[in-house]
Amino acid sequence: METKKLKLEELGRIDIEAFKEREKIPVIVVLDNIRSMHNVGAFFRTADAFIMEKIILCGITPTPPHREIHKAALGATESVNWEYHKTISETLNTLKSEGYAITGIEQTNNSIAMNQFPIDTKKKYALVFGNEVDGLSDEALNSYDSFIEIPQLGTKHSLNVSVCGGIVMYHFFDGFMKK
Repeated sequence: METKKLKLEELGRIDIEAFKEREKIPVIVVLDNIRSMHNVGAFFRTADAFIMEKIILCGITPTPPHREIHKAALGATESVNWEYHKTISETLNTLKSEGYAITGIEQTNNSIAMNQFPIDTKKKYALVFGNEVDGLSDEALNSYDSFIEIPQLGTKHSLNVSVCGGIVMYHFFDGFMKK
């Protein structure tokens, strides 16, 4: 059989209303002082692809609507539910009180390699991604239940935060879809 690329109308994508009604995986993405609008837009687009519950934007993280966010999000700011909270500490305390396991994506002395992190499909997760330069805010480091890091074997010790977000969101999506 000859291989051909599918046209947009052949992909069977759902509209925004159907997406909003669709069951999501119990994962909230929290952006802690992300400064780049392009990174924020990429998180929205990826959260849409992997049916995340919502995104919470904290601190200096820019919020929609904005042309630069929209460029990368391609409309996902309309499909993915989102909120803005001023401080990360308040956000994590609220999520913890709502029963979310607070999981920081950061290289710490307590980090677990992502491929070794057991996803419990009976839990709800808040995945927190930090600033492009400084990582997660120091003020809230003791609020986390766990830390995950992506194993890397090259000469660099970090990935772009939106690339990291895509890898981690897919890992959780895959974990929940296998249940």
